[in-house]
Amino acid sequence: MNYKILAILMLVTLAFAACDQPDKNGRRRRSASLLTPVSSGNHYEVMVVADDSVWTGYAGAALQRILDKPLLGLPQQEPQFHKSHITPAHYDKITNLFRNIFRIQIGREYTKAKLTVEKDVHSTPQMILTLNVPNQVEASVYITEHAKGIEGLIASEEINRTANDLYFQHNVKFAKKVKEMFDCEFYIPVDIKKMKVGEDFIWASDDGLSSIQNICIYSLPYVSEKMFTKGPYIALRDTIMKRNIPGEKPNQWMQTNAEFVWTKNISVNGQFAMEARGLWEMRNDAMGGPFVSHTRLDQKNNRVIVVEGFVYAPDKMKRTMIRRLEAALYTLEIPDNGQQTTDKNNGKN
Repeated sequence: MNYKILAILMLVTLAFAACDQPDKNGRRRRSASLLTPVSSGNHYEVMVVADDSVWTGYAGAALQRILDKPLLGLPQQEPQFHKSHITPAHYDKITNLFRNIFRIQIGREYTKAKLTVEKDVHSTPQMILTLNVPNQVEASVYITEHAKGIEGLIASEEINRTANDLYFQHNVKFAKKVKEMFDCEFYIPVDIKKMKVGEDFIWASDDGLSSIQNICIYSLPYVSEKMFTKGPYIALRDTIMKRNIPGEKPNQWMQTNAEFVWTKNISVNGQFAMEARGLWEMRNDAMGGPFVSHTRLDQKNNRVIVVEGFVYAPDKMKRTMIRRLEAALYTLEIPDNGQQTTDKNNGKN
């Protein structure tokens, strides 16, 4: 066989293999495909393909309510998603490369509403949601009844994309320090590289000029399931942050704005976690911004591990920044953790 042809075949095989590799836990971690174009559009942007009458009618209004819904935990209102609209006549080889597409197709041939999901059809990464319905009223009803699921599907897809990218490109120095101190895997963006180490605490920052993105990880001895409820979580967070993130003056330190904190129970890699999001502030100073955190149980070492991202970006929109940090939280892996038994009825607002 010609060696040039053999080399090309080997490269093609590697391209397929690199696109969808299972990790040690059996999860799929996708890298950018070498065989499809890179998708267009920004993170958390959705292009809706529908007739003008549908976009301005009941169905379009129902979908726009989902896309325009404010993201919880930000100091100013920002929609969860940016949106754009084109008609089916303009859905072609250029527009079909968009990263998130929602198609509404209405026709008499459809006997009932049905939503299908396709991945990486024309570009990578990409998700195409297609709703086939017999009429616009049923489209509106279906979208309204499945609003939470549609919202979660798009958001989780974007989070997974960012988290998966971090497995391939991340701050190696930070990851090594986390492994050394906590015996965990945890990956953060490469530009968040300024690091401060405390007692069972690591704080990393990009130290930007006009905005600052931060990630920290810390651990506490496990005491009770109450650590996964809102009140005790805030008290513990304030204690840790006062010790590790002081202000410029002795009477200044980071604290939680307890009036604006929301918690809920989630699953991360099949394990229980408590998500908290809300606002932080610098005591006796004007600084503040949004944060999001995951509180996880490390059964093997009888401890609680918290990972958190927080942003300081006055006069800037913060949704994309906090979502980027939130995605990094999903990369935390606690080895040999076993089956988590924490009561998932705890941690409610």
